[in-house]
Amino acid sequence: MQLCQLTRTALSLCVGCAAIIGAFERSSYADDQGNADVVVMNFDGDDYGDWKVEGTAFGQAPARGTLPGQMNVSGFKGAGLVNSFVGGDDSTGRLTSPSFEICRPYINFLIGGGGHPGLSFELLVDGKVVRSAAGPNVQPGGSEALDWSTWDVSEFQGCRGVLRVVDDAKGGWGHINVDEITLSAKKRAGISFAREMKVTARYLLLPIKSSGEQEPWVRIEVDGETVREFFASLAFNDQKMEDSDFNACVDMTPYLDKTCKVIVEKMDEDADLAPFVFTDKLYGGAPSYDEKYRPQFHFSPRFGWTNDPNGLVFYNGRYHLFFQHNPFGVHWGNMTWGHATSDDLMTWVEEGDELYPDPLGTIFSGSAAVDVNNTTGFQTDPNGLPPLVLMYTYNGPSMRYGNPASQALAYSLDDGKTFTKYEGNPTLPHVIGGNRDPKIFWYEPTKRWITALYLDGEDYALFESEDLKSWNELCRIEKLGCSECPDIFELPVDGDETNKLWVFWGGNGKYLLGKFDGKTFERVSEPLDAKWGGNDYAAQSYSDTPGRRIQFSWMQGGAYPGMPFNQQFTVPRELTLRTCADGVRLCINPVAEVAQIREKEVDLQVADTANGRVWSPREGVSSDYDLLDVEATIKVGNAEKFELELRGQKYEFDVASKTVKYGEVVAPLPVVDGVVTLRIVLDRASIELFLNAGESQIAACFVSQDENDAPILRTSGAIDASARVWTTRKTMKQPE
Repeated sequence: MQLCQLTRTALSLCVGCAAIIGAFERSSYADDQGNADVVVMNFDGDDYGDWKVEGTAFGQAPARGTLPGQMNVSGFKGAGLVNSFVGGDDSTGRLTSPSFEICRPYINFLIGGGGHPGLSFELLVDGKVVRSAAGPNVQPGGSEALDWSTWDVSEFQGCRGVLRVVDDAKGGWGHINVDEITLSAKKRAGISFAREMKVTARYLLLPIKSSGEQEPWVRIEVDGETVREFFASLAFNDQKMEDSDFNACVDMTPYLDKTCKVIVEKMDEDADLAPFVFTDKLYGGAPSYDEKYRPQFHFSPRFGWTNDPNGLVFYNGRYHLFFQHNPFGVHWGNMTWGHATSDDLMTWVEEGDELYPDPLGTIFSGSAAVDVNNTTGFQTDPNGLPPLVLMYTYNGPSMRYGNPASQALAYSLDDGKTFTKYEGNPTLPHVIGGNRDPKIFWYEPTKRWITALYLDGEDYALFESEDLKSWNELCRIEKLGCSECPDIFELPVDGDETNKLWVFWGGNGKYLLGKFDGKTFERVSEPLDAKWGGNDYAAQSYSDTPGRRIQFSWMQGGAYPGMPFNQQFTVPRELTLRTCADGVRLCINPVAEVAQIREKEVDLQVADTANGRVWSPREGVSSDYDLLDVEATIKVGNAEKFELELRGQKYEFDVASKTVKYGEVVAPLPVVDGVVTLRIVLDRASIELFLNAGESQIAACFVSQDENDAPILRTSGAIDASARVWTTRKTMKQPE
């Protein structure tokens, strides 16, 4: 096929081709303009310029990052990108460039999204598709990160081409993302940076720039074997270690005194990275936990992103908190299990990361339990501690391997200090869809392990096992009104141990009341609500805590501008079943340990105003008081509406409609005998409200104002209010 008729001599003269497409931009030119990059399109403008738009998938202008209903999109450059998720995965369309001259041997571009048939980014020459690429995701899960790809187009230099983005696909991952299309004299993809070092201490510190536009794939090899792999925006050689946003910490203890090689894929040919450092102190002993927006008595990781709480278990006198963690960035990705421990549920010490991704996938959510009877056979020393077992989801599509999600085990025999992944993983192979988040417990009457597993849509299932290694499905629990993150537990009603019900819980706080006989869950209620919005998702309760059911929840969607961490958890909460006005309901309260971190009661002076009542401190000013625990009682009287404000955070109460509102969140307002009782805990970036002993609650995050002279407490409306206020101590501890 004859594509074009230009001599190779003419190709070297193509230095003005940046003007061929109206939207082209020229990068900074080197002395040799014939080798300078030419930006074909960066999609940073207010529209697509001369590109032709067909269908609905691309909208009428480039996307400005993540679209509604989409996971976090990262890796694009500048302000915008092509994102065919406009209207969701079922929208379709095409986006086509004007004709342009191919004046460099390579076309570099960023690409992400789905890889199903019907999704493609194409180069056409003489009307024929001569190059094509698509995103990496073909299974549930996955990542919305864009990555560099390169086409060798040297055979077409001097020809005219057309670029086309095609979205003819529907359903999951039925979209494609493209950005920063550049003609270049060098490859952007396929080039690796490598550095060899001797492992001289426990931890390898990698300097991270959270604002990095790209997250290249990083591999750490020892003896030719990949022992760690992840995406990370590493700092470059003109950025000093102390200038990094934070230093990621990789535990290299098993490889002490060996030589490791750090390989960073798809780098620029002339790129170099900042120095890497070994240290025996976690995170190099860097001080933290006191940044501007850092929670002071709510758990947040010292560095990186967190979401779901995982593996909550009480073991050998300590509370263990595992959590979804991205150790290498402040956005979702690289799902790893971080680990922290506490003696009192409030004072936490980070222990480092325990479960890293491997070729089976990243480490999605799961749970933990103590194998008291050694059903797994993991305990080899009869005088040792029983195994602490973790069951978690492997999610292959969020790596680069595409394996469907499956369930797996890891265990510890040294008091939770180190964990070994079971060599027979996965123990529960892929069932359907994005099946994930196993919650395990021991059911004594049948002497079987039970796991609740999310399947797909709004459906869940229960499985049983004798040894946690092989599983049989028992029953399905369908149409719960939510997805992900199941939990299941039994509680007495009104404290009566002779009258118990089982609770089946889903990710958004929907729950069922029911009966469970070891084989079948019989629902005795329709789906009920335990929460009504705000920053509260993916809660999980503790295993092996006799006498009470304790829960943590992820405060999803909080904002922490400029911080080296992202996201936090609620305070630990105790769950009970209580007979309320509408029947038996699940009630949520702060655990008793929250009151134990109170430092002192604030001496308040109370003043009545024309609009209500104001509480101010007798010592200092209100802005000195940013960590508070409040108990208040409000006698409603004849008031139809009233407001309460704590350090500028406002709640609006509507007695007539029996609702309380915080921002856009509306929850039920229980009024008992004309009285509303409140418990409020306030941290630097969050506030949690509990009404009538936990019958209703709202957990919410906020970004505090730099200058906040609001009083400690203020009410408005024709009500009679009384309150007690305590300051609280900081609870995060530096590791030894």
